[in-house]
Amino acid sequence: MNTKKFGVKIKAAGTDDGLDEGQVSAVISVFGTEDSAGDVVMPGAFTEDLERWAGKGDNIPFIWAHDWSDPFSHIGSIIKAAETDVGLEVVAQIEDLDTNPKAAQVYRLLKGRRVTQFSFAYDIQEAGWGKRGDREVYELRKLAIFEGGPCLVGVNQETELLAVKASDLAARLKAGDMIDLGQLTAAHTAIGAVIEATKTSAPSGADMTDEPSQADGPSANDEDPSGDKSSQAAQSVPRRALAVARITQLS
Repeated sequence: MNTKKFGVKIKAAGTDDGLDEGQVSAVISVFGTEDSAGDVVMPGAFTEDLERWAGKGDNIPFIWAHDWSDPFSHIGSIIKAAETDVGLEVVAQIEDLDTNPKAAQVYRLLKGRRVTQFSFAYDIQEAGWGKRGDREVYELRKLAIFEGGPCLVGVNQETELLAVKASDLAARLKAGDMIDLGQLTAAHTAIGAVIEATKTSAPSGADMTDEPSQADGPSANDEDPSGDKSSQAAQSVPRRALAVARITQLS
């Protein structure tokens, strides 16, 4: 199972925007746009699976940050989902606002545009390499969705945060500040882990998470139609390395 994170356009949220209480409308995937991993979601990628969901009579679960293990993170369901010329547009109903504090808080964050990223979990049903000018991109042509929902930050932003923290430590050292040796060790370990993981990402996917994010691109376990995963793997950063960076708490 894979995940994709998008900085989305929240079209509307709540009664002030003409929706019912607890409802949010957003475009959660844009067609024809290459993401940072070289993936392009193609028009029609969701058509068959949306029909499958409609045939089941079920709604796609709306879950905060893929937190499947916490029942309070299951904050609602996607009650409308349709492909437009732009991408996949959804309307989600956040439920139990009076009894689930997490649902109420997520709703406030969305209405205030303080959370602007969405993610969905999916399997690739059909994909392959295509051309964008003189570059090859990985076209996601048919996807199966398991759930979707808002999330706070994506992996790319976490690596940027790590760089900011490291730069701050360097600036403080140059200014003559006394810095705990543990902070410097943590910074060295975290940044080194990310750099080393980027250099040594195995084409077999042995070091990759089971749920790649937008920064990870197509699953490392998926077959590469060209038979060559080296260039893609070299651009991927395993989330385990980023977890090391987060755990060190460089502050």
